[in-house]
Amino acid sequence: MRKSSSIKIGKSLQEIRKSNGYTQEKLAESIEVSVRYISDIEQDRAKPSYEILIRICNLFHVTLDQIFSKYLSVKENKSLAYSLAGFDKLSKEDKKTIEYLIMYFNKK
Repeated sequence: MRKSSSIKIGKSLQEIRKSNGYTQEKLAESIEVSVRYISDIEQDRAKPSYEILIRICNLFHVTLDQIFSKYLSVKENKSLAYSLAGFDKLSKEDKKTIEYLIMYFNKK
C-alpha cells in the first residue's frame, strides 16, 4: 500500500465525472464549489474534503472505494463500474442495444 502523502485521486475523479457526461462547470455547480476547485482537484493540486467527496459519491452513485481503488489492498475491476456509471442516463434505445450486445457476447 502506498503512503497516504502520495495518494492522488484527481484522475479517478475526472474519469467518473466524464463517464457521467459532466463538465467541470456542471460538477462544480452541482456540488456547490468553484470550477477552479474542481480543476485543482483533478490536477491533484488540491485534496477534496470528506464533505466534497461524499457529495461527489452521492451525485454519481459511486463509492469511496471506486475513487481510492488503486490505493486499497483489496482489488476489484472498477473499470466496468466507471463504464456503467452513465447507463441510467442513456436513452431506452441505447440501453436495449447494450443489453443485446451483452447477450451476444455471453453466448460466445
